[in-house]
Amino acid sequence: MTGLRERLMGEGGESAGPRVLQPPGWPLPKGYSNGMAARGTLVVTGGVVGWDVEGRFPEGFVAQTRLALENIVAILAEGGAGPRDLVRLTWYVTDIDAYLACQRELGRAYREVIGAHFPAMALVQVVRLVEPDALVEIEATAVVPA
Repeated sequence: MTGLRERLMGEGGESAGPRVLQPPGWPLPKGYSNGMAARGTLVVTGGVVGWDVEGRFPEGFVAQTRLALENIVAILAEGGAGPRDLVRLTWYVTDIDAYLACQRELGRAYREVIGAHFPAMALVQVVRLVEPDALVEIEATAVVPA
C-alpha cells in the first residue's frame, strides 16, 4: 500500500479514527468514501436541516447546507465527536439539479465546516422534507475512537 491509499487508511491499514475502505484497483471516489470502518462509541444524528437556533432558514441551497453541516458539528460535539469521526452522511435533497448546479460552492462549504474528511455518503432526492422551507436534510453517523 502506497501513496493516497496509504494516507487514507493509515500505516498498515490501522488508524486511531475511522478507516477508509478502498478495495484494491477501484478508482478513488471524489468527495466521499466507498466505505468506512471504526471502533468506539457510536454517535448518530437525526435528520439535520439548515436552520438557525430560532428555526429560520437562510436563502439558497449552499447556505442551508453549510448551516446543516454546522448544526451536525454542534450535535457531534455534544457526543464527544468531531468531523474527523464521521463515518457516514446521508443527504436528502428536494432538488438534485440544485445540488449538481452548485457542487463547487458546496465542496468549498463542506471543506470549511467538515475539513478534508470524506466519509461514506449517499445522496437521495425526495419529494419534500418535513420542514417546508428546508432544501436539504442530512443524517450523520460518527464513531469516537475507544
